Amino acid sequence: MGHLEVTQNRAERFFSDLGPGLITGCADDDPSGISTYSMAGAVFGYTLLWTALISFPLMVSVQMMCGRLGMVTGRGLAGVIRRRYSKWILWGACSLLIVANVVNIAADLGGMADATQMVTGVKALFWTPLYTALIISFLFWSSYRQIARIFKWITLVLLAYVITAFFAGVDWRQALLATLIPHPVWSREYVEVIVGILGTTISPYLFFWQASQEVEEERAMGRTLAQRKGATAEELRGLRVDVTTGMLASNFIMSSSSSPRRRACMLMAL
Repeated sequence: MGHLEVTQNRAERFFSDLGPGLITGCADDDPSGISTYSMAGAVFGYTLLWTALISFPLMVSVQMMCGRLGMVTGRGLAGVIRRRYSKWILWGACSLLIVANVVNIAADLGGMADATQMVTGVKALFWTPLYTALIISFLFWSSYRQIARIFKWITLVLLAYVITAFFAGVDWRQALLATLIPHPVWSREYVEVIVGILGTTISPYLFFWQASQEVEEERAMGRTLAQRKGATAEELRGLRVDVTTGMLASNFIMSSSSSPRRRACMLMAL
């Protein structure tokens, strides 16, 4: 019984540590990202799976830095930049974030609307403003705790990509070899797809999101700015577990959605 209790306690602690990092990692697998991965698999087969190994340590290191900034300073990334750098750097970073967010949100809303049109037959022009209004109203009339709890459970939906990989006729030996031993194709199209994969995988909004959500977690605990500053070794350990798990899940889903057998790329935007 003692061993069972220790195992249960470790499992409970592991799942209790999951939060901002898991949500951020899974948010990276949005409709625009999934469609990029699917098209890469449809055009180049397994030859781009090695990018998952390259992007994983990059994602973990960057998100860990952002998470630590939010946790230790008690402020979001924009707040840290405003206090440490000139206003031109602040406005430049925020302007780039706004542009990236507008394009990304538009692509995501369009993907959601197109996917719903495929299921219901109702045109996407109807669903796009409806989804926009629902999301905005949810942000205004719901609490952070409720939103974070819902997002955390919604991440389970992405397991559908992993499950369908086992029904897509994947050549597992070839996929493993392509992941571990890169065979790049030196062509313009190949390089463009690599840029697209890295761009949609390591997105600017994820940096701001990670730091801000760490701050919101502490605000939800009732901590003031002075109380939010600093972090214990236990909190940093939990952050490391959370971020590593989230980025691992993100890359695993990325690899699962890149099967070359999935020619219906827009369907994968579901």
